[in-house]
Amino acid sequence: MEGVTSLWYRRVHRRWFGGVARYYTPFLSPTQDHVFPKRELREIAPAGNEGVPLVPQLLTRRGSDFLWAANALADMGYEEVNLNLGCPSGTVTAKGKGAGFLAHPVELEAFLEEIFARCPIAVSIKTRLGIAEPEEFWPILELYNRFPVKELIIHPRVQRDQYKNRPRREVFAAAAARSRAPVCYNGDLYTTAAVEKFWGSYPGVDRVMLGRGLVGDPALARKLAGGPPASREELEGFLTEVYEGYTRGFGSRHSAMLRMKELWCYLICLFRDGERHGKAIRKAKNPEEYEARAAAVFRELELLEDLVPDW
Repeated sequence: MEGVTSLWYRRVHRRWFGGVARYYTPFLSPTQDHVFPKRELREIAPAGNEGVPLVPQLLTRRGSDFLWAANALADMGYEEVNLNLGCPSGTVTAKGKGAGFLAHPVELEAFLEEIFARCPIAVSIKTRLGIAEPEEFWPILELYNRFPVKELIIHPRVQRDQYKNRPRREVFAAAAARSRAPVCYNGDLYTTAAVEKFWGSYPGVDRVMLGRGLVGDPALARKLAGGPPASREELEGFLTEVYEGYTRGFGSRHSAMLRMKELWCYLICLFRDGERHGKAIRKAKNPEEYEARAAAVFRELELLEDLVPDW
């Protein structure tokens, strides 16, 4: 998740909670300049991700730019790259990128032919079902089936859904049966009960991607592997370390505070009746005020074992 799950978050999460088979970078946007900006280079530098199983994600509609980035990543030691065809943001799709690329099937076909013919490492794809209607997905899936996709991550919404409406799981089930690539499900899995119910309903699918659910409950993957929920002391220590990592990384405690506010938008749902405290954190004007209000959450609220999301 862009703006939250940076390298500082990933490293600390891996150390405190684990349970995740692969982490994905916020999307990288290679351009014709063929130079990673400092911010992106920091995200993918092997030295900063040591011990973290990481897959870089690329967002582009130009085959030459994708291949440049994939080759650069291969030189760094990466063995897989993920193509983002799922981002529904209007600023992204207006440029024909992310889910917006699904509206241009002829161009997408040429793009996939180019990258799969020349990419030096494995390519996985994250996709939505289409732009407006889920029926758009069937010719798209036929296109994916023509290529050696390492993994197909399906978020069963269309671009116009954004993150509203329910994921179309009946379409996902049909797509999983037709896909030649291994399939991973993504969308609205926030608790262990929800994931276990999903696995019970779709026994042929053993891979799920967790986004907001894992950010809101950092122990979610660990619990799915049979481990314990986060304790109050553990969660407070984890967040303190993330905050300090952001501070060092940005060189500014104020900038770190802004990132932590984004994180707390999800985390507050792990505390009973946390709405008032969450609002107070969002309104904090300086790091000292933020720190006091975050401390009040741990001091005053009951920590739940599972999320109760309201986003």
